[in-house]
Amino acid sequence: IEDYKDILAKKERRMEIIKTELSEIKEKFGDKRRSEIEYAGGDVSITDLIADEQVVITISHAGYIKRTSLTEYKTQNRGGVGQKASATRNEDFLEHLFVGTNHQYMLFFTQKGKCFWMRVFEIPEGSKTSKGRAIQNLINIEQDDKVKAFICTQDLKDEDYINSHYVIMATKQGQVKKTSLEQYSRPRTNGINAITIKDDDELLEARLTTGESQVMLALRSGKAIRFEEAKTRPMGRNASGVRGITLAHKKDEVIGMVTIENPLEETVLVVSENGYGKRTYIDDPEDGEAVYRITNRGGKGVKTISITEKTGNLVAIKSVTDNDDLMIINKSGIAIRMEAADLRVMGRATQGVRLIKVREDDSIAAVAKVMKDEDESDVETGDNSESGTAIDTADTQTENNE
Repeated sequence: IEDYKDILAKKERRMEIIKTELSEIKEKFGDKRRSEIEYAGGDVSITDLIADEQVVITISHAGYIKRTSLTEYKTQNRGGVGQKASATRNEDFLEHLFVGTNHQYMLFFTQKGKCFWMRVFEIPEGSKTSKGRAIQNLINIEQDDKVKAFICTQDLKDEDYINSHYVIMATKQGQVKKTSLEQYSRPRTNGINAITIKDDDELLEARLTTGESQVMLALRSGKAIRFEEAKTRPMGRNASGVRGITLAHKKDEVIGMVTIENPLEETVLVVSENGYGKRTYIDDPEDGEAVYRITNRGGKGVKTISITEKTGNLVAIKSVTDNDDLMIINKSGIAIRMEAADLRVMGRATQGVRLIKVREDDSIAAVAKVMKDEDESDVETGDNSESGTAIDTADTQTENNE
């Protein structure tokens, strides 16, 4: 006890004991460090920091692109005058409107048959009325080329997925081609060839399929053809494809392509340049009879809308169900959003009803399917339709099936 009291009383003794004990520890445990300390940035990627929300992607005729949250668009009844969807530049107008999510991969297909790759969240974000950004600043597209179609896909590194899916394309002159998605999974900065395009033709549409879909092509003259995708064999990226539909005359052209998975559940929506449109059964749900009969590819097709001076030529064809919302945009930038279930199903050879008021100097630029936010309560419900254009309506729940 006296010794301990002496240690507590004398600092010199305490320091000496500490030095001795530290020396003993050093001799016993003084080997080199076995663990390595390295800098680690963590497992958080930029994708983890970005909400995977639904967005509207728009591309103007002059090549300006932007993404906007889908919540900025509200639902209206058919026949309304719509909302301002974009403040386009002089003599420019919105030409393409698509719906996707921030985390998806996007394949851009140009009218010259090139393919470019990027993530949706890499597209500059803008408001509903902003002009967007020149697409040439985002991908290495040629000055005289334009994006005509795109495909959203979740994963381009999954071997089973990319080898069991296909890209089917259509051109304005009626050519179609099917290629394995695997051939588009390794993008290059300057793009890759997706299809060989002839001098008098251009790429119009590209769709992602499982190889077991049905394909419909529609012409400006109002005709459409339906055939099995299996009738089109897979080809390499540099092939030019095979004949999908025969044009009615020299000035005729393909205006759209749809792929059909469930013909008894889906209907065909067609819209003319003066704002008239309708839905038509693909197969009659009551008796199962084909409204659009399945034929061999390359035929002339059957009438899908009655073209008159009042309706104007056909400009869009979509495959829709009662669970879809629709977005229709004029070349002047005016947009209207409506529920597909509000459109009565009509006969294949009829001209349809007015969907949106179009001025004499304006016309329809784009039609797209969109998803309704079920939590959205701020919805416009006024019906501004003109007299003589009344249609039957139905209650609906809406969600995106695209």
